[in-house]
Amino acid sequence: MRKIIAIIGDAKIGNNDTQKYDIAFQTGKNIIDHGYRLQCGGLGGVMEAACKGARSSSKYREGDIIGILPSFDIEERNPYIDIAIPTGIDVYRNVIVANASAVIAIGGGCGTLSEISNAWALRRMILAYNNCGGWAAKVADTRLDERIRYEAIEDDRVYGIATPKEALKLINERVERYTDYHKGIIFIK
Repeated sequence: MRKIIAIIGDAKIGNNDTQKYDIAFQTGKNIIDHGYRLQCGGLGGVMEAACKGARSSSKYREGDIIGILPSFDIEERNPYIDIAIPTGIDVYRNVIVANASAVIAIGGGCGTLSEISNAWALRRMILAYNNCGGWAAKVADTRLDERIRYEAIEDDRVYGIATPKEALKLINERVERYTDYHKGIIFIK
């Protein structure tokens, strides 16, 4: 089964922010080029640019692009989504978006921060562009807390990246090490 890589970030990209758009587009394309599926919140901005890039890959197949929508309105998705999942749970759907094999953050505000935090708690691999501003740049190359998520991954952190090529290289090298899934909160007595 092909792994799913989530892209998270700004829901809106300004007309002059070609760097963020290009990075999202190329990252989405590279995800499909490397044989993964793409997951996102299904709306505009970084999500739409990444989905459009994914669709442009010569390896794209119908069903490769998944959108976890905040509303029940299936039409409230960007035009590049293949599989739209209308949740009706608004921002609470961020935890579902974050439960992918790896999560890549591009810029982003508080919604992106919640997805990064959820991915950390869910023990997912997280990458964050350090050159696109927003919460991604603020948390790149940091640990969100002192919890040891994986004993065998000494340098576990939010991996700072600067290019789509670097993102996919890291994912290809490390995603197989992030195999534990959150099984609920465990209280130690």
